[in-house]
Amino acid sequence: MLVVSALDGVTDVLIEAAHLAQLGNQRGYRRIIANLRTRHLSLIDELPMGSTERAALQADIDRLLFDLLDIYHAMPQASGGRPMTGMVDATVGVGEKLSARIIAALLRQSQIRSVAIDTTSLIVTDDTHGFATPNLPLTRQLIDANLLPLVERGIVPVVTGFIGATSTGQPTTLGRGGSDYTASILGVCVRADEIWIWSDVDGMMTADPRDVPNTRVIPLLDYDEVAEMSYFGARVLHPRMIGPLRAEHIPVRVKNVFKPQQDGTLIKALGKSHTARLKAVTAISGITLSAERSSPTTTLPAMIEMSSPIATSVYADVIIAAQSSTRTLICYLIPTLAGPDALHTMQAALRELAAKVGDPPWEIQIVNIITVVGSNAAQWGSISTHLLDAVGDIPVTASAQGPSGFSFSIVVGGADGEAALQRIHETILNSA
Repeated sequence: MLVVSALDGVTDVLIEAAHLAQLGNQRGYRRIIANLRTRHLSLIDELPMGSTERAALQADIDRLLFDLLDIYHAMPQASGGRPMTGMVDATVGVGEKLSARIIAALLRQSQIRSVAIDTTSLIVTDDTHGFATPNLPLTRQLIDANLLPLVERGIVPVVTGFIGATSTGQPTTLGRGGSDYTASILGVCVRADEIWIWSDVDGMMTADPRDVPNTRVIPLLDYDEVAEMSYFGARVLHPRMIGPLRAEHIPVRVKNVFKPQQDGTLIKALGKSHTARLKAVTAISGITLSAERSSPTTTLPAMIEMSSPIATSVYADVIIAAQSSTRTLICYLIPTLAGPDALHTMQAALRELAAKVGDPPWEIQIVNIITVVGSNAAQWGSISTHLLDAVGDIPVTASAQGPSGFSFSIVVGGADGEAALQRIHETILNSA
């Protein structure tokens, strides 16, 4: 069984097209769809398949894109100027549908029986559009009825990642990068022996190789370590995919699609370690909200409660909250699955909130949250001191050990994030 994502960048342009459609900008979204059609048809032309299969595939892609245009055309009338998250979810998963059909056709051309399946007919979710949560019992029923019989007949299902549907059939999405989460859900439901994630990196690394030189592959990781890495910004895996697999003890292997001979990283339950070991460092964007505390109305719980609707709208989490006799600080993590505009959306909303609250003035700052992940929480006390020393002269806004016991986070200004990440990564390599 294969779970596929959209081609690189396709989801981003589909989101852009949906925004243009809501504004009634037909020229804008039609141009995007025309470019997507050209890109996918050009890919098909390069693949080794017969003329009959190619023509059928091109017709299938055109049908998907024409259906997409119909949804875009209806958006301004349906929304009345309001965001239509349900209709947006119905459009942004089309990239996965296109990929699934191309890969299934290529497999058939290679004499492998295969069929593309949209997970709108397999994964049942709640109605939280953009960040839906699967209903495992209902999903398992559909998989048992519609997916496993294909596998038993020797047919390879090519399944769309990222998307699902409510119990009434309304399309939903699982959050950015949700194809890994789809693989996790399907793996649990079919009782898989192991799940393989194919990426463009050699496995889970000591840091993001796009940001840090001299990174190394981590051959073996615990579920909890990977969960922390994903939550705090490692972009290889979806933050929510580990939970279901950990519960069912299903191992995960992360491999490089361009280097299949390499082992990659194996993720499984490792048990408690008696030796502290730093394994990786991640970086993710965040926002701090702080003020001089001079009256009871600016207490920490009150401000968290007032900002909660804002944080919820972009799926942000409060990871550090502190209050002294003179100052209050709240630090929000902006998850990678929230999308590229979430940081600035939340920043603007917090500015509006701060203006309403009034005196004393609240300061809003974009920050970087640098998180070290490792084993043996009992020894994090001495290690955290070592990590703060490694940061050196970079001002630290806040720091905290994660409640899971597998992480330690340092909050620095946005301009200092790269330097702090580099210094801490060197510390990890030297401690290996």
